[in-house]
Amino acid sequence: MSTPPSYPIFPIQTPDYLLSFQFSSWYPTFSSISTKSTIIRPLDQAFKEYLDSDGIFVPEGSENAPAESSLSDEEDDTDDAAIGRSFSFPDLDERIRQAIKEYGAVFPKLNFSSPKDASWVLPPSSPLKCTAPSDVYILLKSSDFVSHDLSIDTVFEGCQCDPSNPPLYELELVLRKWYPIDRSREFRCFVREGRLIGISQRDTNFYDFMNEPRTQQKIVEALQRLWEENIKSKWHGQQDYIFDVLMTRDLSRGHVLDFNPYATRTDPLLFTYEELLSVLTQGLSSPELRIIDSPLHPAAARNAPAHQHNMLPIEALALSSGRGIDEFSDLWQKEIQHSINDGD
Repeated sequence: MSTPPSYPIFPIQTPDYLLSFQFSSWYPTFSSISTKSTIIRPLDQAFKEYLDSDGIFVPEGSENAPAESSLSDEEDDTDDAAIGRSFSFPDLDERIRQAIKEYGAVFPKLNFSSPKDASWVLPPSSPLKCTAPSDVYILLKSSDFVSHDLSIDTVFEGCQCDPSNPPLYELELVLRKWYPIDRSREFRCFVREGRLIGISQRDTNFYDFMNEPRTQQKIVEALQRLWEENIKSKWHGQQDYIFDVLMTRDLSRGHVLDFNPYATRTDPLLFTYEELLSVLTQGLSSPELRIIDSPLHPAAARNAPAHQHNMLPIEALALSSGRGIDEFSDLWQKEIQHSINDGD
């Protein structure tokens, strides 16, 4: 009996490998099976400085319909107002407005990361839906996730880099067509050594329909077909990667949402990477599917919202001190409006 081959838990992480997962690297190849998107690059250094700066405020002129300020002249002379006026991106504003006109609304991200942790700053009825440049800016500004993309040190963390030949990295803004997503149809697929080995439900809620064996079989067959027919031969990088898919309502097809490196920085969701390695060495003929199969599943979502640890910036925490929820809500909305007026 032959001994199964031995593999490391993770493939070697090189700059070229990681850069193959930035949006502009994979989207041109897979645009036909992905969401319509616009890539804006290069970005001015001033835009990076804006994202890196303290506080939450929108740049001057980025509102579609600027509100009249109710502040006094004395209040308008605050340091925050001066900061807001120091940033202005008219050319970028125009490109964002063009994308919004084409798509109806957009969802922004940078090279690798999206501001899903900042969905609370826009109306909950249409999370992450941007209809003005100011929406794009405030989403990115309020997110901890996108800060990963701002520094070359975090982008290439854990990489085997040549100090004498640092990797080239250029910040990009991606505007994806926004539409409401049924989270129950989102899946994460794991490819190792050129084999689709695992599929995990992305949303951590229990969905009763997923317990049906025929439904599970349909999901696995559709995603394996998508991978074999549209991804396997076209993927341009190392043969270890992870991709996210939104399936159609009838679970017969899927649209690629993103590609991610096979690395600790990518959440394995209902697997561990050790378990995925075990699946790989078993040499199964079809990928293993993992779902939330019960409301009592250890990973099932409870009442706590996703990304709750970074839903409130320091300014909001300061405002909330000693106040009831209704009073705090009114003050926070006024603070957001104040920020918008300061940028005008």
